[in-house]
Amino acid sequence: MGRLPRAGSRVASIAAAALLAAAVLPGTVGAEAVRYRVDPQHTFPSLAFPHMGISIWRGKFTRSSGVITLDREAETGSVDIAIDPASIRFGLDIMDEKARSAEWFDVERHPDAGYEGTIVFEDGRPARVDGAVTFRGITREVPLTITLFNCIPHPMLKVEVCGADATGTMNWSEYGMQHSAYGEGEAGVVTLRIQVEAIRQE
Repeated sequence: MGRLPRAGSRVASIAAAALLAAAVLPGTVGAEAVRYRVDPQHTFPSLAFPHMGISIWRGKFTRSSGVITLDREAETGSVDIAIDPASIRFGLDIMDEKARSAEWFDVERHPDAGYEGTIVFEDGRPARVDGAVTFRGITREVPLTITLFNCIPHPMLKVEVCGADATGTMNWSEYGMQHSAYGEGEAGVVTLRIQVEAIRQE
């Protein structure tokens, strides 16, 4: 994708404004796919699952990266997020160690994880992602529902930033996770949530 014209002339300013409008406004003539870099300081995939049937454990991955593309005119897009499974944090060291062990993510043999999918629009806005999650070298389809989506001018970087919150469910047993002594909840159905912010790249 070409860079915006440099400021310094009225013609250049008008051209830059037109390109920005084409990228930001849905249905604008001349719009094209825009690439956004995932901001790792504001992006935290997380998990939630029952603990002994009496509470919910929640853990988040503190290291992630990736790219998101959006074509608002064509109403298409893509998501590619890399997750470091060793970065899982539950707020309890013994849980973190268990999650990194061979019983769960087996990070020594499978240091990479991630989510890839296609963004589906409804009523002119991203509504869900048809994609798949990879853990332990195993990939399974996990569609996500986008519960929040918005784009604004970043107040400090002075470029467009988009954010979203998306959620879906997955089953640990499909990835070879072992059941714990506390029952299937800790190796069964898990809620996956991806909180993401991404910065537009020119």
